[in-house]
Amino acid sequence: MALLEIRGVAKRFGGLRAVDGVGMDVAEGELLGLIGPNGSGKTTLLNVLSGHMRADAGQVLLEGRSVLGLNPTQLTRLGVLRMFQMTRVFNRVSAFDNLIVCGLAMGLDEAQAGERAMQLLGELKLTHVMHLDAGQLSGGQKKLLEFGACFMVPPRVALLDEPFAAVHPTMKEIMAAFIRRRNESGQTFVLVSHDMPVVVELCPRSVCMNAGKVLADGPTQQVLNDSAVIEAYLGEDAHAGHEGHEHG
Repeated sequence: MALLEIRGVAKRFGGLRAVDGVGMDVAEGELLGLIGPNGSGKTTLLNVLSGHMRADAGQVLLEGRSVLGLNPTQLTRLGVLRMFQMTRVFNRVSAFDNLIVCGLAMGLDEAQAGERAMQLLGELKLTHVMHLDAGQLSGGQKKLLEFGACFMVPPRVALLDEPFAAVHPTMKEIMAAFIRRRNESGQTFVLVSHDMPVVVELCPRSVCMNAGKVLADGPTQQVLNDSAVIEAYLGEDAHAGHEGHEHG
């Protein structure tokens, strides 16, 4: 049985079918790439999976249990954790205390939270800024800090939405290494990214969405070489100047 089973999920915004009958499985310990041109429905699907949006139809099972329709707090308790494109940290609290607050909220005691925070700060190369207010960190450091917060208690499934967007190459490498290490120790990830070299490097399997549907699903290199996938991305380039709204 797959850890996460997604069956026929649909989400409409007025007449737009942002997600149109999407289905896929995510296996325990898998690092799955979720790719596709802008407006293909990737972010909307993550919003549904993390409880930030209600689906109009379909089924989502976590370890065989139906979780569609649960709110983000309920899903976080079950271990479905979402990292957003926009970084969310407490700006007036130190980097260290940001992690402590998250740890306590997730049920750790103070000693456990302190130990875990120090370990993550070390892994993410943030120890030297741990006593600075999060608001004083660079954009990339904030992103790494938010990343650490998601792993104070390792989730069952980590849903990452464009974690590498607008991040300095050094920070990107730290983040990619962190994801790789965690995945090697059994952590399950769904990674939405436009950064194809990183997807190829990190994700053995990828699902490509286009216009709300699954276009291709298989080994990453095979998916990227699929003629329909290439066509979808070429179409995106042609329409790049006309995209007014992003649903995806």
